[in-house]
Amino acid sequence: MHDPATLAFYDTEAATYVAHYRGQQSRDLARFLQRLPSAACVLELGCGGGGDTAAMIACGVDVVPTDGSPEMAEEASAVLGIPVRVLLFEDLDEEQAYDAVWASACLLHVPIADLSAILSRVHRALRPGGLFYASYKVGTGEGRDRFGRYYNYPSMEVLTTAYSEAGSWKSFEVEEQQGGGYDDQLTRWMSVVVSKATI
Repeated sequence: MHDPATLAFYDTEAATYVAHYRGQQSRDLARFLQRLPSAACVLELGCGGGGDTAAMIACGVDVVPTDGSPEMAEEASAVLGIPVRVLLFEDLDEEQAYDAVWASACLLHVPIADLSAILSRVHRALRPGGLFYASYKVGTGEGRDRFGRYYNYPSMEVLTTAYSEAGSWKSFEVEEQQGGGYDDQLTRWMSVVVSKATI
């Protein structure tokens, strides 16, 4: 369910990638944190260089950072001073363990055919009412960037279908905005915030 070439890129470029994003955090993170219950336990998928992790820790959030690349996890762990768990999306097997899941710019590497299955694993890992954030590069089909990384480039229709197949949600919020990335290309991003149904 993961793309080997994309994972190999992050393994090889881990140190450079972490240095590039050191001290940076997602612009959506503050709003996400405001919506969490007190003493929330948050699973972070694809933590990368750990910028969002550090911000959550600074806010007193109990965050469990993970990354699919062992090398990236090692680099992030050195920056954060805490262990970063190596976890491929398809290996997430916990049930009702987290109040929220944060997946900034990582599920965009999941092949379209596998996206609903991965989202289903996230749904299962969330407690009832749990919040889930993920961001994607907008497009109309799958492709690769100049580094050879795979992107699913989903349309709104594709995302809506994938989420609905993954489980029952009581809310579905989408916001589009312009932004950049490691490739320094101006990109249209789509962030999706959902909460797991309580019944």
